[in-house]
Amino acid sequence: MRPPLHLIAFLTLIVSPMATRATDQPATEWIDPATGHRVVQLSREPGTASLYFNQNAYTADGTRLIVTTPHGISTINLSTREITPIVEGRVRVIMAGRKSGDVYYTKRGDTGVVVYATNVDTRATREIAKLPRGEISSINADETLMLGLIAERPPSPSGSRPEHHAGPDMANTAAAQPNAAGANPTFQANYRATRADGTPMTFAEAKDLALHNRLMAIRRGPPQTIFTLNIKTGEIRNIVQQREWLGHLQFSPTDPNQIMFCHEGTWHEVDRIWLVRTDGTGLTDVHRRTMNMEIAGHEFFGPNGRTIWYDLQTPRGVDFWLAGYEIASRRRTWYHLTRNEWSVHYNVSPDGKLFCGDGGDDEMVAHAKDGKWIYLFRPERVPDVAGVRNPESASLIDAGVFRAERLVNMARHNYRLEPNVSFTPDMKWIVFRSNMSGAVQTYAVEVARAK
Repeated sequence: MRPPLHLIAFLTLIVSPMATRATDQPATEWIDPATGHRVVQLSREPGTASLYFNQNAYTADGTRLIVTTPHGISTINLSTREITPIVEGRVRVIMAGRKSGDVYYTKRGDTGVVVYATNVDTRATREIAKLPRGEISSINADETLMLGLIAERPPSPSGSRPEHHAGPDMANTAAAQPNAAGANPTFQANYRATRADGTPMTFAEAKDLALHNRLMAIRRGPPQTIFTLNIKTGEIRNIVQQREWLGHLQFSPTDPNQIMFCHEGTWHEVDRIWLVRTDGTGLTDVHRRTMNMEIAGHEFFGPNGRTIWYDLQTPRGVDFWLAGYEIASRRRTWYHLTRNEWSVHYNVSPDGKLFCGDGGDDEMVAHAKDGKWIYLFRPERVPDVAGVRNPESASLIDAGVFRAERLVNMARHNYRLEPNVSFTPDMKWIVFRSNMSGAVQTYAVEVARAK
């Protein structure tokens, strides 16, 4: 049995993930020499990936992590590191139920999509629903409703099929969730395009062009529909119908009737982040830009469900924030980051006190020269000078800064696969996926510095 994650191995070597031992195999546990933090490779089979950053990936008791594998879906015990296959075959994971801890997923058949749930302890499987059209994206907090999207989408300009769930807002290959039988992906996307003068675009530019072309095609096509499906009765209710590219669908982790979704596309040409209730009321545009090229996106709920967080740039590629929006009061909190600290995705700890980010390379929107790190962020709000408050402070943005700590050197990681960080339920580790050793594997880094 492997030692628990929360115990420190007595004779752990201080090595890089590519260092070899007598068996000439890459190290699976090491202390990062650049940061002093312990890193462990949780998975053993190439092509095993943690879930997208806003998908609930932990069982209800907080003991196991849900991962996708080339053969289906497995769990990893966070104490023993035992890996247990749960679902076999070509499936698409949705999330772990927050109440039951069952794993929800879909299989595509000849007549549409079938939704299943499997118990992680007994492996007992039940069929939830058959859908002739559309795809399911999320399960609500009390596991009474599923959230889905019906979208007749044109082919991707890059030739790949975009996902129909609360996953990456891009046209992805199978690597976004590498659980197709026999798959062993290294990258999540591989955008390529050339400028008018024949010179190649950067990865980020080619991605934006592909997103723009897809958005224009969608706006010329039929409307897309967000719907809920009652798990008990099978009733389907259409909530939103728009001639927009809809995506990033997710239920609140606490409020079973609160939905968030986005308008996909190049972020500077859409109003991206939206809220709506399950009865269709409360349609809210969360962020309206105040300058040209201001962008916002990669939105996610905080653990209490009262606040949503999102990447904000004012303008794009120049000034970087993680922005918070409190749903009930509409109050806003913005935390500032440096260029190198900008991350593809962020996440927040279960107690809401810490944040993390997965960094980015120099071809991405921040063009960071030294951004390839897994980060821990400690938020600090800007205090009132001499204790004197502005009389309108309650209606103004509450500003602050992130104090960053580097946890993992990601120099060997290729960011065409997004690491997608998340805190473990005990907040002692941050889980991510990486191709730093070649194939995709799932890793965890200890939040506390190794002693």
